Amino acid sequence: MKLLLDQGLPRSTAILLRELGIDTIHIGEIGLSEAEDTEIIKMAREEGRVVVTLDADFHTLLALDEATFPSVIRIRIERLRAPALTELLLKVIDECEEELQQGAAVTIEPSRIRIRRLPLLPDV
Repeated sequence: MKLLLDQGLPRSTAILLRELGIDTIHIGEIGLSEAEDTEIIKMAREEGRVVVTLDADFHTLLALDEATFPSVIRIRIERLRAPALTELLLKVIDECEEELQQGAAVTIEPSRIRIRRLPLLPDV
């Protein structure tokens, strides 16, 4: 699993995850701190990375494009420090790895993890 951490998440989380053997980059480490969400999605798609973000816009962009990749993990828990975020992401990867590899929009809330397969199509 290869991760791309968005702005707003602790950079040190990328370091902790790499120490655990998970290929992780924080956009601030590669000069994309001010990149548009579409540019981040493009990079994740090209490099086969899962985007991890606090931003709901990524799920919206995936839905509008009827995209099947990249997977996005949206975290709806505020003020997580790097160790807690690392543990949370390890749990999500363990529980959702197959879905993330196949294309999914995952939302993490304090009491649950919601998984939606891509593409995100409107209800008919």
